[in-house]
Amino acid sequence: MFTAYVVITVATVLANAAMAAADLSRSAFVVANSTEVGVPQTWIPWLAALKLAGAAGLLLGLAGVTAIGVAAATGLVLFFVGAVGVHVRARVYHNIAFPGGYLSLAMASLVLAAARWT
Repeated sequence: MFTAYVVITVATVLANAAMAAADLSRSAFVVANSTEVGVPQTWIPWLAALKLAGAAGLLLGLAGVTAIGVAAATGLVLFFVGAVGVHVRARVYHNIAFPGGYLSLAMASLVLAAARWT
């Protein structure tokens, strides 16, 4: 169980950090996607900050501050539920697998962190 927790959580950290880097560099695909789903470009740095905060919190959870890890995973789950909801609202389904994949990683991290906490 511990190995799965570490592997999934590290994957979640890396995925969110990489996506935040793409957000902060204003990669073409980030700008195109946010425009397509109706997210203002001025929000992109703030959304990147939330992803980075979640990744940092997950790292703290790996370091033994389990409550922070659970809180960070919860925040990322809520963030990506919102992202999937934005895609559905905008009826942009061709790339919904991306926020869905991030949501799946966040949910797995949350379940495994919560299991360690109890």
